[in-house]
Amino acid sequence: MSKAVKTYKRKINGAVVAIIVLSVCLAVSAFALAYETLVVDSNVFRMGTVKININDGVPVISEGEYLFEPGMTVIKDFFIENQSTWDVYYRLYFTNVSGDLADILELTLKEGDTVIFTGTARELENSVSAVGVSPLAVMEKRTLTLTFYYPPQSGNEGMECSLSFDLCVEAVQTKNNPDKAFS
Repeated sequence: MSKAVKTYKRKINGAVVAIIVLSVCLAVSAFALAYETLVVDSNVFRMGTVKININDGVPVISEGEYLFEPGMTVIKDFFIENQSTWDVYYRLYFTNVSGDLADILELTLKEGDTVIFTGTARELENSVSAVGVSPLAVMEKRTLTLTFYYPPQSGNEGMECSLSFDLCVEAVQTKNNPDKAFS
C-alpha cells in the first residue's frame, strides 16, 4: 500500500471517529436539553388580567342634565366593579377636561364616608388622582359618590360656561405589589 493510500485511510478513519464523537456529543446535549425542559415544566406561570367596569359605561353626569348656578350642589353616585382575575388597587382621574367650569366647580369624590379627592376638575386630571381606600376584591362592586358644588362667591362668573371630562380608572393587581405601584 502506498503512502498516499495510508494517509487517505487515516484521514477517513479520523473523520469517521470525529463524526461519531460529534454525534455522541449532539445526542448527550439533546438529552440534557430535553431533561432540563422536563424539569422546568413544573414551574407554572399564570398571567392575570385587569378589567374594571365603570358604571356600565353610563356617564356619571350627562351633558345638559344640570344648569349650575351659585350655591348649587349636585351629588351623583356611580360604581366601579373589579372584573379582573385578582384583587386590585385602583385610582380615578379625569382626562380631556375642558370648559370654564373646570376651574370653578368644587368636586369631592368619596368612597363610602372617606373623601379620596377634593378640588376642581382640572386638579383631578391624570397628574393628580384619587386612590381607593382599600383593594377592590375580584367581582366586588363598590359605589362611589361624586359631588359637584358651585361656590356662591364665584357669582355669575360661570354663566353660560360648561364642563366636559372623561372619568377614567387605572387598576393594578395587589399581588406582589405591596407599595400600590401604578406603572
